[in-house]
Amino acid sequence: MIADFLSRLLQPNPAPMADSDARLALSALLVRIARSDHNYAAVEQDRIDRILIARFELDIGGAALLREEAEALEAEAPDTVRFTRAIKEAVPYEDRTGVVEAMWQVALADGERDAAEDALLRLATNLLGISDVDSARARKRIETQQ
Repeated sequence: MIADFLSRLLQPNPAPMADSDARLALSALLVRIARSDHNYAAVEQDRIDRILIARFELDIGGAALLREEAEALEAEAPDTVRFTRAIKEAVPYEDRTGVVEAMWQVALADGERDAAEDALLRLATNLLGISDVDSARARKRIETQQ
């Protein structure tokens, strides 16, 4: 399944993704952000699960399975551009700020700001078509919730 998903994701002009594929792409992007500081902590995995539960109305088992699939996909995927392109095509602009908030939730889950996570977040946010200002607002909203 991962190989099939990757082959569709890596096509020069991929077709728009089904909702299940967009879910997997978003989940893999969250995993990539969590892993970007080379410390994929349990608190980050838990935060990803909670985001998946809330965003996709999954139970804890379904969220854990989706995260595990995303971990495998993230490990094999060559770049972040393909994930963000799939998300950008599947998620309306007005809802992409929620995607950025989810990315900040994961990046801040361990209580530390990391330069690698910040850099990946800036790249992904830009590729999603969200401004740095809107990303900063999303980060502030998440920081006040934690």
